[in-house]
Amino acid sequence: MANTTPQPQELEAQKNLLASLKKDGADQQVIEDAKKRLGEMQKALALANAAGKGKAAAADGKKRERLMLKTAKGTRDYGPVEMFCRAHIERIVTDVFTTYGGSELDTPVFERKDVLTGKYGEDAKLIFDLMDQGGEQLALRYDHTVPLARYLAMVGANNTQSKIWQVGKVYRRDNPVMSKGRMREFKQADFDITGTWDSMIPDAELMSLLCTIMTRLDVGDYTIKLNHRKILDGIFEVCGVPTESIRAISSAVDKLDKLPWAEVKKEMTDEKGLDAAVADKIGEYVKHKGGPDLLEKLKADTALTANASASQGLADMAILFGLLDAYKVLDKFSFDLSLARGLDYYTGIIYEAVVEASAPPSLTSSVPAAPPPKKSKKPKSSADDEEEVDESQVGVGSIAAGGRYDNLVGMFTAAAAAEGKKAPELPCIGVSIGLDRVFAIVWPRWVEKGMRSKETQAYVVSMGDGLLKERVELVQELREAGIKTDFLAKNKPKHQVQFAASEKDEVPFAIIIAPEEWTAGYVRVKEQKWEFVDGQKQKVKSEDKGTQVKREELVRWLKETQTLRGWATGKLVE
Repeated sequence: MANTTPQPQELEAQKNLLASLKKDGADQQVIEDAKKRLGEMQKALALANAAGKGKAAAADGKKRERLMLKTAKGTRDYGPVEMFCRAHIERIVTDVFTTYGGSELDTPVFERKDVLTGKYGEDAKLIFDLMDQGGEQLALRYDHTVPLARYLAMVGANNTQSKIWQVGKVYRRDNPVMSKGRMREFKQADFDITGTWDSMIPDAELMSLLCTIMTRLDVGDYTIKLNHRKILDGIFEVCGVPTESIRAISSAVDKLDKLPWAEVKKEMTDEKGLDAAVADKIGEYVKHKGGPDLLEKLKADTALTANASASQGLADMAILFGLLDAYKVLDKFSFDLSLARGLDYYTGIIYEAVVEASAPPSLTSSVPAAPPPKKSKKPKSSADDEEEVDESQVGVGSIAAGGRYDNLVGMFTAAAAAEGKKAPELPCIGVSIGLDRVFAIVWPRWVEKGMRSKETQAYVVSMGDGLLKERVELVQELREAGIKTDFLAKNKPKHQVQFAASEKDEVPFAIIIAPEEWTAGYVRVKEQKWEFVDGQKQKVKSEDKGTQVKREELVRWLKETQTLRGWATGKLVE
């Protein structure tokens, strides 16, 4: 009898299916069947594990601990096909970065802990600490912004008027939601403009860059929520928030994209001690969204314009809206007074790019959200265990965000300067793009559109007696000409096996060499195409024997085909 024990990846696939059914509002019976199947699989795996332990104990008289083959919580592997899509996303982002004049930077994945502390407000608890290493207290980097500021301070804060980008992994000890790209280890792409420029010009330049990336990534309709920290601080002051409570209240307001106002107000009053009347005044302001029209409404608010912080922020926004109009991207922005961005280092404009999948389903759908799962009464097995998250009730969140941080570099230079010595400052503004969240949105579309899964453009196939030397010679010739080419590493492979290998890799061109044609200076090129059949990619069956092409004309012939000319799109199925 065949082994019916489910594999861990099958169990994970069933969990993902159940979450997907819940999210899509599938028929209740279908959901129950999926739950039942998951339970059966978990039971079968547990029984198999128990049986395995029993056999080992009987054999050597000891209880053997089995190695658990899984990634750490909040992390995951990406297979070759997924990495092809991720590489496509990253190419788009970095191409825009260089188009806008950026230069690349790389910083260590871990920092001295004192570099990171005191920069993230309430999110500081999410920093991953490392054990003492050779006398240094270290931590994994939380973002790219603070390491960049540390780098700029180290080089003397004299890196004026520069554009810097970096791509790399960052770490947060958050409760992960894997299917939405919300993880503990994730990849971010940052672009920052440093130095003193004329008012709001670099801010608008960065907004244009973000719009260009969002459009090229094909994430669907998007909105960039925009606010100004000085306006928000002015609102808090006008409403009566004590100065020492402004950052804590700002952190609460920042949750309005995930929670209804009633819950945010409760946090302000019950947890952070704010007077309910003050919270109500804040609520009247933060409900507003708009564009230049909202700006005019705020400018007519005499209480707000009398506040120095708010007045400066309103003046900045007026300049910014004019520049965004010149960039022809003004329609992509929503002036949203509920946007707060909880990080402590922001000093000017702040922004987040959101798509339809960003918000939790309960805040975007007219269908009532499923009730939250009941908390288990079972004790946690360890201090590190967190409650399980219902992924069907969680949105992707913003896929890009950032803001102006004029004082962060100065914080480092001041801390490092000798007593009494004036420390240089360096204004900065930046944006961070969450590549894992982008992937969570792009990947289903990538599959639906029938995109490629590999870069190989040509596959050399021999007919007859192996022709190994000839195959290697032609493969190398094509590679040197810039055509990505492969072949089967066998001395005398059957041509059916070679074609099967090329089809597995979805290679569009099979280059066939036969003894007689090769001697005469010819090869035969057979173009292979794919189509969707019942939602699955399948190779189009064809009786075509291919086109005879002179060997010296092969490279030019291939490069002039529509397939290779449109290769950068990644499209396989036409």
